[in-house]
Amino acid sequence: MASVDSGSDAGTGIAAAYKDKVKMNQLQNLLHDALISTEHVEHCCIIRRKDVSLRASSVGFTLYQDQIQMFVDAFKNPPQTREDGLYFEDRHYKCVRADKNAVYAKCVKRGLVVVRTGSLLIVGTYNDNMYPSVCVEAVEKLADYFKEKGK
Repeated sequence: MASVDSGSDAGTGIAAAYKDKVKMNQLQNLLHDALISTEHVEHCCIIRRKDVSLRASSVGFTLYQDQIQMFVDAFKNPPQTREDGLYFEDRHYKCVRADKNAVYAKCVKRGLVVVRTGSLLIVGTYNDNMYPSVCVEAVEKLADYFKEKGK
């Protein structure tokens, strides 16, 4: 019998890309269900720490590579992050908490919540029409879910 090249390398690449897209859609649905649906999280995303990449984000939330890197770097030296704060979306956010597990920052009545898991960062933002405590609780709860899953 003659062997037939089925183009398995190309097929594997397409299958892997499809699998990544399905996974991203699942993560986007999870972000919506766990965070956006609380109505106290304006925007959110999931960042993979290992390769500093955006895994999923809420609709309309665009992050640039330097912003993603800033979130990852915030955990490298929490005392410095507490002192300097974070500069995000043309605003300076003052840190109200920065430790090895979480960074909370605010700018007037807007805020950022970044929680670290084993391999991910969960980021949530809130605005002046939202309760910061509900945003914090929702982001922390989603992070706990990923920690339980070993992520």
